[in-house]
Amino acid sequence: QVQLAESGGGLVQAGGSLRLSCAASGGTNRNLAMGWFRQSPGKEREFVATIRRYFDDTRYADSVKGRFTISRDRVKNTVDLQMNSLKPEDTAVYYCAGAATLNWPPNSYDYWGQGTQVTVSS
Repeated sequence: QVQLAESGGGLVQAGGSLRLSCAASGGTNRNLAMGWFRQSPGKEREFVATIRRYFDDTRYADSVKGRFTISRDRVKNTVDLQMNSLKPEDTAVYYCAGAATLNWPPNSYDYWGQGTQVTVSS
């Protein structure tokens, strides 16, 4: 059973930084790509970033390019999201997701974490 757990969320002032981490366990070899999504009140869940498991390829939403960086640690089985220059509109619940597909970039994800709250104050 694949299990994903996010951590690192919190309250930060605009312009500050946070680093989110996603710990993966239980059949993680099925996750050929990992991604981060977010959802704010009254809005649909939106894509943030994704990274391939065995390659260096990454993709970012236009709204976070130049500010967010996704990375992975194959030894620790974690996928991290470094968030810099945070804005109030970045406030959302952030979810880690795994995609069990050979397609790149994935058009769907199969496994999801519970989410971690990120709040950016003005």
